[in-house]
Amino acid sequence: MKISVIGLGKLGACTAVCFSAKGYEVIGVDINADLVAAINQGIAPFYEPRLQELIDRSKDRFCATEDFTVAIEQSNITFLIVPTPSRPDGHFSDQYLQDALRLLSEALRNKKEFHTFVITSTVSPGTINKKLVPLIEKYSKKTLNKEFGIAYNPEFIALGSVITDFLNPDLVLIGESCLQVGDQLEAMYKRVCETDPYVARMSINSAEIAKISINSYVTTKISFANTLASLCEEIEDADVDDITAALGADKRISPYYLKGGLGFGGPCFPRDNRAFAAFAADLGIDAKLAKATDGINQFQNDRLCQHINQICVKKGVNKVAILGLSYKSCTPVIEESAAIKIIKSLLHKNIELTVYDPLAMESAKKMFAETINYADSIKSCLAAATVCLVMTADSAWLEIEETHFVHQLTTLVDCWRLFERHQFGKVAEIIRLGEYNVAWLEGHGIKNLAFSEGIV
Repeated sequence: MKISVIGLGKLGACTAVCFSAKGYEVIGVDINADLVAAINQGIAPFYEPRLQELIDRSKDRFCATEDFTVAIEQSNITFLIVPTPSRPDGHFSDQYLQDALRLLSEALRNKKEFHTFVITSTVSPGTINKKLVPLIEKYSKKTLNKEFGIAYNPEFIALGSVITDFLNPDLVLIGESCLQVGDQLEAMYKRVCETDPYVARMSINSAEIAKISINSYVTTKISFANTLASLCEEIEDADVDDITAALGADKRISPYYLKGGLGFGGPCFPRDNRAFAAFAADLGIDAKLAKATDGINQFQNDRLCQHINQICVKKGVNKVAILGLSYKSCTPVIEESAAIKIIKSLLHKNIELTVYDPLAMESAKKMFAETINYADSIKSCLAAATVCLVMTADSAWLEIEETHFVHQLTTLVDCWRLFERHQFGKVAEIIRLGEYNVAWLEGHGIKNLAFSEGIV
């Protein structure tokens, strides 16, 4: 079995190297010459934990090219992991998939052996059977399930832990055009996975719906936990972590993704939830829960921004420091990041911002240029303002000590409750999201904001 992977971005390169590390010969294909050159030189083209390690282990089995024809000629199965950006209506664009499949299908014309296409990119339900299969048949002059097969096999991973997630999945989702294709994929994952995941095999249409449904459901869980956190901030002696730990102990609920804090972000959760609502609307169904989840997610950012603005007014300052820029720790990705949304809101209020993130600084510089200040360390970031937000649950922040605080009293807003309330003595006032905070409420005129906005 030889594998080709179309698209060597953050997911594609990691998928390719995981297969090659487990003994498969893999050919990567990308139109970006720099990515191809980096892979062929044995260099990770971007940062992702364990990526360089697995590239080093796979030098004899993993190569890259810009030639799509090679993928068909020198492999039995092709994974397509290309961008499917969201359209304004919430659905996913399949243009990059169509572009790649057109080239691959033309090359397939001259091949005699059966070839399998695996769509890993997230697509809107109905895309594969209605659009992609007819495209392949048109340009290859071949017939589905006779000379080629197709599957939908999305992955449930998170940037910052892509390789670990890929090798240790809870679920392998396979939408198959025929039993042969499903058997082929299941056998591959049994060889590659280091756990014994549940393999869910079903029709392609069902798998397309399942993918966005899973992520939409997870976002609902996150927003519910965040609503609890907002409530706890207004009730004395209420602690969101105690409450969600109790909820999570119930096997009907489970503790995963049930931690009150900031809203969800990243390249998957927000857009999959919107896609679910758009798909439902096409069928004449109002997905009120998905839309409310999206609304609550935005409300979390608005509420925090208003809190910060009021604190600045009370302290008579217009400078804020922010630790953490990415949508989660251990990744440079800032797409749909709560921190980025907060920065944009605070800039509109003419607040001067200084930021620091061990991985996401370059991404932020491309977005904000000189409109914000960039610290070179945790200490210098804390020194820039008397109000500081800890926006990600990064272990790097645990290195903060009392000596890092240079102002008489720094207000440290701890969005993930990493620090104890009195951990830094009298040099820092710690406000923990999800807990009652007198300093958070008194004198700001914002008590019961959650209720007044009609969200909770």
